[in-house]
Amino acid sequence: MKVLDEFKAFLMRGNVVDMAVGIVIGGAFTGIVKSLVDDVIMPPIGLLLGGVDFSNLFWVMKEGAEKAAPYASLEAAKEAGAVTMNIGLFINTLITFMIVGAAVFTLVKLVNKLQADKPEEAPTTKECPKCCSEINIKASRCPNCTSDIN
Repeated sequence: MKVLDEFKAFLMRGNVVDMAVGIVIGGAFTGIVKSLVDDVIMPPIGLLLGGVDFSNLFWVMKEGAEKAAPYASLEAAKEAGAVTMNIGLFINTLITFMIVGAAVFTLVKLVNKLQADKPEEAPTTKECPKCCSEINIKASRCPNCTSDIN
């Protein structure tokens, strides 16, 4: 039972819960960015480059046993058993990574700026020079040793 209590205390610590939430949000964010790259950014870029579909940009390294090259799409090449180097998928993944990296960088920079702008709170206590106990900042006499603070 003690191990379960320790495990529960570990899970309920603030930073573990925050990390779990961050991982879940990060997974969802990655899906959104992947869709942004694949469905919104890459089609116009492919159109500008002469109608290139980056998801079907591949190089056949070895023809498939079931059907010989050329293949109309990457899916057709995989169905034929061809060995391919998927250059277009790599480009899409690289762009996705760069967008996620830029977003995380911007978020971290924003959080750091917000934390740096917080004014420090004025102290409410001070230490007695005689007995080293903590006393109210406005006190003129220590309640523990009755020494004059001023």
